[in-house]
Amino acid sequence: MSSWHTLTVDATRSALATSDQGITQEVAAQRLQEVGPNRLAPPRKRGPVRRFFAQFQNILLYIMLVAAVVTAIFGYWVDTAVLSAAIVVNAIIGFIQEGKAESALDAIRNMLAPRATVVRGGRRIEVDAAVLVPGDLVILNPGDRVPADMRLVGVKTLKVEEAALTGESVPVEKGTEAAQANAPLGDRYCMAYAGTVVVNGQATGWVVATATHTELGHINQMLASIGDVGTPMMRQINHFSYLLALVIVVVAALVFVFGTVVRGEPLITMFMLVVALVAAAIPEGLPAIMTVTLALGVQRMARQHAIIRRLPAVETLGSVTVICSDKTGTLTRNEMTAQRIALAEYVVDVEGVGYEPKGRFLRDGRVVEAAQHALLNRLLTVGALCNDAALHNKDHQWWVEGDPTEGALLVLGRKAGMSEVDRFTQWPRVDSIPFESENRYMATHHRDVNERSWIFVKGAPERVLEMCGYQAHDDTLQPINPDYWRRMANDIAARGLRLLALAHKQADPQGPCLSFDDMHKGFVLLGLVGMIDSPREEAIAAVADCHHVGIRVKMITGDHADTAKAVGALLNIGRGKPVLTGAEIALMDDASLEQAVSEVDVFARASPEHKLRLVGALQHHGHVVAMTGDGVNDAPALKRADVGVAMGQKGTEAAKEAADMVLANDNFATIAVAVREGRAVYDNVKKFILFMLPTNGGEVLIVIAALVLGLALPLTPAQVLWINMVTVSTLGLALAFEPPERGIMRRPPRLPSEKLLSGFFAWRVLFVSILMATGALTLFFWELSLGRDTATARTLAVNAVVFSEMFYLINSRRIDSSVLSRDGLLGSPHCLVAILFCILLQMVFTYVPLMHTLFSSVALTWVDWVKVLCVGAMVFFIAELEKWISRRFFRRTHVEKSH
Repeated sequence: MSSWHTLTVDATRSALATSDQGITQEVAAQRLQEVGPNRLAPPRKRGPVRRFFAQFQNILLYIMLVAAVVTAIFGYWVDTAVLSAAIVVNAIIGFIQEGKAESALDAIRNMLAPRATVVRGGRRIEVDAAVLVPGDLVILNPGDRVPADMRLVGVKTLKVEEAALTGESVPVEKGTEAAQANAPLGDRYCMAYAGTVVVNGQATGWVVATATHTELGHINQMLASIGDVGTPMMRQINHFSYLLALVIVVVAALVFVFGTVVRGEPLITMFMLVVALVAAAIPEGLPAIMTVTLALGVQRMARQHAIIRRLPAVETLGSVTVICSDKTGTLTRNEMTAQRIALAEYVVDVEGVGYEPKGRFLRDGRVVEAAQHALLNRLLTVGALCNDAALHNKDHQWWVEGDPTEGALLVLGRKAGMSEVDRFTQWPRVDSIPFESENRYMATHHRDVNERSWIFVKGAPERVLEMCGYQAHDDTLQPINPDYWRRMANDIAARGLRLLALAHKQADPQGPCLSFDDMHKGFVLLGLVGMIDSPREEAIAAVADCHHVGIRVKMITGDHADTAKAVGALLNIGRGKPVLTGAEIALMDDASLEQAVSEVDVFARASPEHKLRLVGALQHHGHVVAMTGDGVNDAPALKRADVGVAMGQKGTEAAKEAADMVLANDNFATIAVAVREGRAVYDNVKKFILFMLPTNGGEVLIVIAALVLGLALPLTPAQVLWINMVTVSTLGLALAFEPPERGIMRRPPRLPSEKLLSGFFAWRVLFVSILMATGALTLFFWELSLGRDTATARTLAVNAVVFSEMFYLINSRRIDSSVLSRDGLLGSPHCLVAILFCILLQMVFTYVPLMHTLFSSVALTWVDWVKVLCVGAMVFFIAELEKWISRRFFRRTHVEKSH
């Protein structure tokens, strides 16, 4: 039964077949056999061996395996060992990351309380929480973690911290009255849920659900049922790799058939040619470079307080189109702040945010000194004294011990220069009535320096108004004006502020101590205080930055609709748009929800299921979704999102383990920085592919051209492998270190449907491949026509290809823009070092005798080097000309059409 919150206490007792003395030990043992232990059972996991070998089910690793086999065929055991090591390292990284992801479920299971105090057969005993069963009568005290879902039957000033489960920003006051059937989780005040924490008061309640049947268990099951969501780039790379593998196989087969059937070449000769062709075409450096590029992105993000837990998430951040953010503790400070005070004569606005006692009092924009306004000073005094919280400062960090709303009143007093110690010295407390949800107020009895007796009260406005016959002005008392105060209350509530009314009366208690009989009448209303969990200033700026670059920000919270709307307006999220509540989401089918998520930006009273559905609807709508959160209730949505972002300081372990990225500083603004790095990573991977494929393409064209023309092979298979090793391990690696291009955050997010191998992409690869092949073939055949031997011509061809790659590396630093500037040519130390190192390797290839034996190379003259440099320069300047023509004509036409 999931509707325990709708039952009365008597109906619950009957349904559970229990009593006010709890169930007996015998009944408990019988029920334990029936329902099992109160423990979230771990899901079935693959064993470590199966998990490890599952990491090899990746097309990129298949390509690397083929490359390793090819190098082994030629006897290049060092290359084979390097490729094999890279394969194993990739598998180990995936194995470790999968193990970390599974620990998200362990983090939720560990939230169940280890011990619990129960009443069984009228005896109070402490038991292992795992043996709790439905019908057990559990006693809750401050600091206890609720051990199971409970229907409360006895409550005394109970407040429960439910932020991790519901997103509610302040502890929830509990009672015993049944709730409505459609009440959201956060409004079921007669329930206490497993995993939440008692912060104040005491209570007793019957266990109604244990283990997987609890709300926490339900979240655990949702989390376990969510599979891994591939990143956009990995999906594109996989598609690209499958396509490339297919093309390589088809071309190799056609070449083999052409050579053996049409040209009549021997089978062994054609086999070696096809192996050379495959060796030339396989981009064996792609997985390694992708790993390095992503790892460098991880390091840069770590310096910005963004800790990446899953490597591909680095790139995914760059393609995010929507950020769904939790409110409490993420966009807001999770610190209540008093912002508005309504008095009988005027309204005072209060500056400052959070618990740091800095801020001015303003009336109509002019600064007000609280000490010079008797009424305001009196209200602040009552707020500071009718209070059980404590304000602390350690290492310049302010924090509140106790209720956040009471903490906000202490901060308010401090802003006016009040000290709680001085106030309690001048106004010693004699007695108090703690807050109870049934009464909805707190009262304290004090004596002033003249030994006069005062009763202070704070609580819900409508309740305090009932006690007041007068309202205070600075110098006089006037009969209460209920209509005025209701207007003030509605105005403040419309701003999304939580309301407290404060009042006092000069009187002695009727009996020896303060009692409820003293609270019925005779009070003077001092005013109303409106407070809110203020947005982070940096979050406001970060949201604006996201909007500026075309990323929509949506707020999904478990808080009330009015509060969510007000905070959203302050953050410029959903301003002027309706708020959608969890109850409304529950009534929508998937099609209606998909339409709603494209129009609404603020979602309130959202449960874990609602958050999960919202993320899924956005993804189905074609968006790449980042989800931020800090609570257990956020964990399923964090795992389902393309990028899950958890808060490092205030986030629960369950949220961190389910996330792809953890913000070490809990700063939403860090996400914008991470998006910038993610875009740079994608650019660098794209630059590498645009750099690498023309090398492979040029080599393939050289081999095919020689075969079709029936001429000597310009490159031997061993020389092809040398070119690939040199260009990938030195030149290609330099592109992983490229910094973000200017204006990277001024462009909108790339469309999730955008293909990595676009028409422009294919054209660029084909164009540069033809350039490189033409340069190398021309030089090769020219040297043969001059009567030079094949070894010399091949050495020139190898150097022509490698030097073309060196020049093209500079071109590749900018995909579209020109590099004909000081920064473009010399702005990357990594590129310059890579080129120098590559030149050194080519000198070794050309002049070291051992290399002559291994690769059939020969020494060249300085005239030969001039020819090689001319081929490389030709590739550089023609590639720059192609960029200019593309920018001037084709790209501009494309932009005009898109608009």
